[in-house]
Amino acid sequence: MHDAGRRSFNYYRTDIEQAERPTLPSISIIGTRGYPSYYGGFETAVRKLAPFLADKGWDVTVYSRPGAVKMDDPTRDPRVASVPTWGVETKSVSTLSYGLTASLHALRYKPDVALVMNVANGFFLPLLKLRGIRTVVNVDGIEWDRAKWGRLARTMFKTGARLSARFGDTLVFDSHEIGRRWRADFGRDGVFIPYGGDEIPSLPVEPGLAHRGYVLAVARFVPENTIPQFLDAAEEIAKHLPVVIVGSSGYGGELDAKAGQIAARNGQVKWLGHISDDRRLFALWQHAAVYFHGHSVGGTNPTLVQALAAATPIVARDTVYNREVLGDDSVFCDAKPHAIAEAILDLAFDPDAQDRLSALNLSRSQELYTWRSVLEAYEMVLQTGATGHDREEPA
Repeated sequence: MHDAGRRSFNYYRTDIEQAERPTLPSISIIGTRGYPSYYGGFETAVRKLAPFLADKGWDVTVYSRPGAVKMDDPTRDPRVASVPTWGVETKSVSTLSYGLTASLHALRYKPDVALVMNVANGFFLPLLKLRGIRTVVNVDGIEWDRAKWGRLARTMFKTGARLSARFGDTLVFDSHEIGRRWRADFGRDGVFIPYGGDEIPSLPVEPGLAHRGYVLAVARFVPENTIPQFLDAAEEIAKHLPVVIVGSSGYGGELDAKAGQIAARNGQVKWLGHISDDRRLFALWQHAAVYFHGHSVGGTNPTLVQALAAATPIVARDTVYNREVLGDDSVFCDAKPHAIAEAILDLAFDPDAQDRLSALNLSRSQELYTWRSVLEAYEMVLQTGATGHDREEPA
């Protein structure tokens, strides 16, 4: 990359920081809200990966959405360049528009490898390929199966997936089940790299709550995360224990309104909205009697992995993805309000089962889902990509 070109964009980095940067190998990360950002799983992964790669001598650029990054974050690594590009901030086209402008910028400055997050950005892989930029694509979940998207958006994601399968040099699957789907649907194999969980020290209990004295749900407010059913179950659960709900849709809407109404009329239900303070969220997991995980479409979910690392007793919606992460010895339930409430209350009032699951989850986290192993796997794949390995061909 060239410094003159960099200064033509509003790089979030001082001249001193620029002078200290290494030169090779270079990587551009496309498809997240930026660095440092706390929006979701991709952003969490980038907060971990970007400084790790800088430590290894990489020249790291992360494309960002204006206003989505916290440049005053004390944990921000000044070696990581954050480049804001422009897009349309709506639910239906934001990913595509920001992906396009980020890709166009990358075309000009030609990194050694691009890490592309989300198959929606598969539309731009042919451009990157023509420019000779190697790509590693994290395909995320099966977006075209998500209930939150309409027909046009589902078609867009499916088309992006086909283009990713055709033009992506290396695909990354965050679960073995996602890999199976891609082999069956698109004839492409890839590399399995899940998410990691942070080790958590002993943290104080949230004011007004008690250790193992409340039920917790953490999720974006979309139907496939079982939020409608959990909100119905919450009022039954709240007859016995406080219920704490973390999350929102990000755009307002029916589910946000319903959560607000339930919390307003029932003092046992607390809706905290989105929480970007990791320590506060970790403490909520660490002290919960039960964490309910309702995600149904996707692979290795970052919130589930972090709940494991917090040694939280978990009740999860019964899906192949959740069973892969938790193992068959965990507690699963159907996506029906009465089944959710029953499974949660049974576990919440069974201290022996809570202790067993807490120990099981922490052990599984330490064995399979550490950030160190995740970041080393990414660095290996990216290093191979940057040096120009041969692309795996469709089966």
